[in-house]
Amino acid sequence: MADFKKVTEETSNYRHLEKMSVLELLTNINNEDKTVPFAVEKAIPQIEKLVSVISDKMLAGGRLFYIGAGTSGRLGIVDASECPPTYGVPHGLVIGIIAGGEKAILEAVEFAEDNWEQGWSDLKKHEPSDKDVVIGIAASGTTPYVIGALNKCREKGIITGSISCNPNSPVSAAADFPIEVVVGPEFVTGSTRMKSGTAQKLVLNMISTTVMIQLGRVEDNKMVNMQLTNEKLVDRGVKMLMEKLPLENYDEAKRLLLKTGSVKKAIDSVVKN
Repeated sequence: MADFKKVTEETSNYRHLEKMSVLELLTNINNEDKTVPFAVEKAIPQIEKLVSVISDKMLAGGRLFYIGAGTSGRLGIVDASECPPTYGVPHGLVIGIIAGGEKAILEAVEFAEDNWEQGWSDLKKHEPSDKDVVIGIAASGTTPYVIGALNKCREKGIITGSISCNPNSPVSAAADFPIEVVVGPEFVTGSTRMKSGTAQKLVLNMISTTVMIQLGRVEDNKMVNMQLTNEKLVDRGVKMLMEKLPLENYDEAKRLLLKTGSVKKAIDSVVKN
């Protein structure tokens, strides 16, 4: 695109990092990180449009897909993988796909992001339909793996969104609902795992949390559908029950929680009786 400016690759605002003290490095990184939430704030209208569409689709039985490469792909997988334990939704409702497959979660897979066809090939294994929403995540906004997948989705009538950190990028052009969080040059030139990665993580948190609330997976401000996968979460669930129900005995509340499997089910079992 003629007006496409790759801000993520611009030279850092800081020079001679190797000559800085540890304190100077940490302070300057932190100063740069402080700018990220303000950049995200500017994108809230874009985020709102995408979240509204996702909520409508998922309430009608659709799924949410994230697709990306490198850091962007890993962030999508992290967000998707945390939805079932946090909100008690089934695995497969929110799905993360990364260029290079499972191996790429732990280590870089050379040139995996450069294949224009592979993104759709990987996505197609999940049989996406027009009930679903696919979000492409690419800090630069130029990743062929992601753009190719989004283009094919639009051909198939599947709603698409994107999260990038450059204005007017190709991935935005491939998305029905683009989100652009322009955080400026990285502290280490071109290292988009830093501010760009932080921005993407913040946006993903906003998307999945808001959608799950819209789906009724949160009551008041509590994760009442969380999976009881460790003692910390069991203890949290017991305390929720003791706040919500006329239960003063910790062990009694714990027995009820473990019997029913979630705070929501425990509360419903008492209310119904």
